[in-house]
Amino acid sequence: MAKIYIGTSGYDYLDWKGYFYPENLKRQEFLPFYSKQFNTLELNFSYYKMPSAKQLSGILERSDQQLHISIKGHESMTHKVDSTTWRNSAKEFLIATEPLVIAKKLAAVLLQFPYSFHYTPENRRYLDLLLKEMASLPLVVEFRNSEWLNKRVFDALRKRSVGFCSVDTPRLRGLPAPTDVVTSDVAYVRFHGRNENAWWGSDAAARFDYKYNSDELTPWIDRIAAMLKRAQNMYVFFNNHRRGQAPADAVQLSDLLKGGGIGL
Repeated sequence: MAKIYIGTSGYDYLDWKGYFYPENLKRQEFLPFYSKQFNTLELNFSYYKMPSAKQLSGILERSDQQLHISIKGHESMTHKVDSTTWRNSAKEFLIATEPLVIAKKLAAVLLQFPYSFHYTPENRRYLDLLLKEMASLPLVVEFRNSEWLNKRVFDALRKRSVGFCSVDTPRLRGLPAPTDVVTSDVAYVRFHGRNENAWWGSDAAARFDYKYNSDELTPWIDRIAAMLKRAQNMYVFFNNHRRGQAPADAVQLSDLLKGGGIGL
């Protein structure tokens, strides 16, 4: 059975003070504190700004190399794709991740595509090219559009040893339903919250302002147990990051899994 790692998407949130971080904790101490509570971290700053090897080396150092780190792909490869420059972005990203690879702490590179990335021949061709360009890294793909959840896509990901990201989102038309699909050695789940009223709005902070209850998380126990049997490592991240809800729910899920006989 795979080893499971549970953490949060991002850690550098000032509004976590008083909820997760002590009120008097300095910002530069956030990561060392986090690394004592969890065994994995998903970096998402890399979506907004291309990371550098120096930055990622610093994160390794400040976390005392205790964390398995997943890193989100830059928007130039998933959301704002320029046909003339995306390969340069991919190469730059590959170079930046070298410290994580060398330290054997790279859990995965998450390529998250927006709802507007539809299941079209053009997009399928682009995805194939991108996966080939980055094939030296452990890759996981997250689709926000349910059109991509089909056997053809799953088989193609398996053929390329690319992971599929199962998500927990609001139950809205067009969004992917939760699944226990595993397409590589890496099983991967992201919890985004179920804030239906804010999901399609422009306020990202409001979209991810959500607190799970145990009734919502309990159905995931069997799903996660099934995924663990088909992978070598499993990563679960909470992205409902307002006011420390993500770390609280990460702990809540860990406790539920332990109660269900799944050791961490």
